[in-house]
Amino acid sequence: MTHIKGLEWTFDKAADLYDRMRPGYPDELYQAIFDYIRIGPESSVVEVGSGAGQATSPLLRTGCRLISVEYGSSFADLLSEKYRDCPNFSVINGRFEETSLPNDSFDLVYSATAFHWVPEKEGYTKVFSMLRKGGAFARFANHPFAAGNDPDLCSEINGLYGEYYASYHNRKIETPKEYSDEEARTLADIASAYGFTGIRYKMFKRERVFTASEYISLLGTYSDHIAIEESIRTVFFSKVEEAIQRHGGTITICDTIDLELARKE
Repeated sequence: MTHIKGLEWTFDKAADLYDRMRPGYPDELYQAIFDYIRIGPESSVVEVGSGAGQATSPLLRTGCRLISVEYGSSFADLLSEKYRDCPNFSVINGRFEETSLPNDSFDLVYSATAFHWVPEKEGYTKVFSMLRKGGAFARFANHPFAAGNDPDLCSEINGLYGEYYASYHNRKIETPKEYSDEEARTLADIASAYGFTGIRYKMFKRERVFTASEYISLLGTYSDHIAIEESIRTVFFSKVEEAIQRHGGTITICDTIDLELARKE
């Protein structure tokens, strides 16, 4: 999925839909984090860009003290309500790079499909300064590859993206492909430029199947899709839905989830 800088605001317009439609992350991913650094009731953790909490509960279940830094006010309200009974949870509504957080104070800083919105130098430098010695940074994201098992449907949908999405955003549409091991390795290596060591990365796979209407709801949670002018977006989405109906009524998304880990020694 394409990420266009400057569209962070769009997510907050679809907080409830995002909560319903966006997936969580595999148990194996969290186990990989916990194998890398021990997290428990004595730990202090910051989550960058919690959204609707897709990656929040697994950390809270460790008993850690968790601070969520969330830019969207609707998401911040949703999180406060969702975890109102968790005394070890708090929300700061603001941009991570502009938020005041103490140095040398946290055991883990993590971000799930959100850290790409943070300017690289500011983000990595801030995370490094916040971590205690021995603390860890975990960055992970879901990369969906829609209709990868149906080349004809994939081609038809890609054509619609060229007709509606590309013309609106004035962007060239590239042939869809699955997220690669090389991309994850390159992303992991960024941390080394900011003083981190012990760099590792892992990849996880899964498939999700959607009806045509469910898939349209999912598209309505993507920033670059929300930003399309409503009359154009309505026609675009209806054409995608019609294409899926012609190809059996469902669409399979092949997800690749990458996890990058780094440590402050």
